[in-house]
Amino acid sequence: MKTTDYIEKSENNILHTYNRYQIVLEKGEGVYLYDVEGRKYLDFAAGIAVNCLGYHHPTYTKALQEQVEKLTHISNLYYNIPMMEAGEKVLKASGMDKVFFTNSGAEAIEGALKAAKKYAFCQNGHAGCSVIAMNHSFHGRTVGALSVTGNAHYREPFEPLMGGVKFAEFNNLDSVKSLIDDSVCAIITETIQGEGGVYPASQEFLEGLRLLCDENDILLIFDEIQCGMGRTGDYFAWQGHGVKPDIMTCAKALGGGVPVGAFVLGAKAAANSLAPGDHGTTYGGNPLACAAVSAVLDIYKEEQIVAHVRELTPYLEKRLDELIQEYPCVKTRRGKGFLQGLVIEGRPVAEVINRALENGLLVISAGSDVLRLAPPLIIERQHIDEMMEKLKASLD
Repeated sequence: MKTTDYIEKSENNILHTYNRYQIVLEKGEGVYLYDVEGRKYLDFAAGIAVNCLGYHHPTYTKALQEQVEKLTHISNLYYNIPMMEAGEKVLKASGMDKVFFTNSGAEAIEGALKAAKKYAFCQNGHAGCSVIAMNHSFHGRTVGALSVTGNAHYREPFEPLMGGVKFAEFNNLDSVKSLIDDSVCAIITETIQGEGGVYPASQEFLEGLRLLCDENDILLIFDEIQCGMGRTGDYFAWQGHGVKPDIMTCAKALGGGVPVGAFVLGAKAAANSLAPGDHGTTYGGNPLACAAVSAVLDIYKEEQIVAHVRELTPYLEKRLDELIQEYPCVKTRRGKGFLQGLVIEGRPVAEVINRALENGLLVISAGSDVLRLAPPLIIERQHIDEMMEKLKASLD
C-alpha cells in the first residue's frame, strides 16, 4: 500500500481529532524513523518527548520481550514484582516517598489533584477547596486536567469544568500571592511550560511558590510530564532548582514509549491524603508498563543518560544560537537541556516544520510561534550537526 492508501484507511476509521502530517511511520532504529515508503527521518521530536532511548534499544526491547512472556496484566487486586521494582527506582530517582502508577500524564494530573483535595479535606473536614494554576499552561485533555490548563481555547467548548480554579501568571509570584486565601489547597505549575512555548520557571518563582505553600499549608504540585526524566540534565527539572514539590506528576519518557504515567508524593501528602477506596485504576501499574519503567531507569543508570544530557547541552545550545545570528526569522532561543524552543517571526512555524519534514527532520511546534526540539536523550554531536544541516536547509 502507498502512503495515501494508508492515510485514507485511517481517515475512514479513526476519529479525526488530529491534523496529522502526511507520512505513515513504520519502524525506528536509534534516533531515526522510517516511513512505509522507506524514507528516513532524523527524529528531534521523540514522540513529543517520549522516546528517550530512541528506537529499538536492545536492553529495553529485551526487558519488554521477557515480561510479555511472563505476564502483561493482573489488575491492582494483586501484587506484582515489576510494579514493586519500578516504584522503588522512581522513588530513588526523585527522592520522594510514595508513587501511584497511571496510564497517562493526564491521569497523573487527575490523581495529583484528587490527592491535594483529599489532603485539604483531611485537614479541615470540608470540601470545596480551590486550586491555583498558571496561564498558558497545559496539563492534559481530561476534565480535571483541562480545568487547570491555562488556555481558554482548550477549555471553553467543554465548560463547565471542575470549579474552584484560579489562574495566575507564570513566573510572577505576586500574581500568585494575590490569589491566596483560605480556600486554596494546591498550586500547580509546570517546571517548564512546554506546550505554552518552552518557558522555564525561574529560580525565584519556584522558591517563592515553595515558601507560599509552606506558610499556608498548601500542597505544591509540579507537572514534570514533559520536562522530567532526564530531559533537562537532572532526573526531574525541579532538582536543578533544589525546590522539592509535595506532589509531582510524570509520564512521557517514564516508560520510554510504553504508555505509563505516575504521580509521586512527598511524605506529608502521602500520609494525609488518598486512602483505600479513594482512587484506583484497572490498568495502572500493570507488569508490562512497569517493566518498561524499570528498564528505562536501569538504562539511565548504566549508560549515564542524565550526565550525557548535561554534557551535550552546551553544544546543542551553541549550535542553535548560530541560527539567531544567521536567520532574521529566528528571534531567540529558550529552554533547558534537550527541551529547546526557537521563536520564529515573519513566517509560520508550520511552514518550517513541513520543510523540515521534506528534508528528513522531525520537529514540532509549541504555541503559535515556537519551533520545539525534544530529541531522544541518546543523541550525539553528529546528530546535532545533522539536525542543524537539515534545519538550515528548511529555513533557507
